[in-house]
Amino acid sequence: MTTEPLNAGAATGEVRRVVQRGLWFEEFETGVVYEHRPGRTITEADNVLFTTLTMNTQAMHLDAAFAQTQAPFHQRLVNSMFTLSTLVGLSVAQLTQGTIVGNLGFSEIAFPKPVFQGDTLYAETVITELRESKSRSGEGIVTFAHTGRNQHGEVVATAVRKTLVRKRPIDGSANAIDGSANAIDGSANAIDGSANPIDGSANPIDGSANPIDGSPNPIDGSPSEQA
Repeated sequence: MTTEPLNAGAATGEVRRVVQRGLWFEEFETGVVYEHRPGRTITEADNVLFTTLTMNTQAMHLDAAFAQTQAPFHQRLVNSMFTLSTLVGLSVAQLTQGTIVGNLGFSEIAFPKPVFQGDTLYAETVITELRESKSRSGEGIVTFAHTGRNQHGEVVATAVRKTLVRKRPIDGSANAIDGSANAIDGSANAIDGSANPIDGSANPIDGSANPIDGSPNPIDGSPSEQA
């Protein structure tokens, strides 16, 4: 995103404001490598806190004396779930901040090399697929291929993530957070609205037009898909 100098609106007394955000569906490009900065240096506190918060008692993450006796690393390993979470988190500001509807799923997760306390994780992302949603107007499906590297440039984590992303708002109304067509509290695709509500009528969870287990547009049927 770009913006004009603060004095550009001096004649009118107005200052243009730019809010940090991710990319709308139309702004993503396949085949482009998005490099995310800054990186994240992982500390002992990070590893211990995440591991204990998630009820993981694996000694290789928590017990330094035990880990020192274990070949081939002879030191504690960073919890791989923390590595995965950080890999995705590093991409948020550049790609999905405020523009994502939600994650649809992960696949092809791998950890080619271990991450140790004190390592710095750097992330990059390639968009491998873009397609408009067939059942949710104003949204599209974006597939990310994330790669994490340590400070030596070695790949330590990879993951494919499929997400649902909003299209660009039209004058604050078509797909805006507080607009109408796909608003959080609006009407066309609202959480509590009418056209595609959670408990409404046109596309209800347990209704008739697009029911979970009914017809003519079930989850696993055709011609309309859930996402």
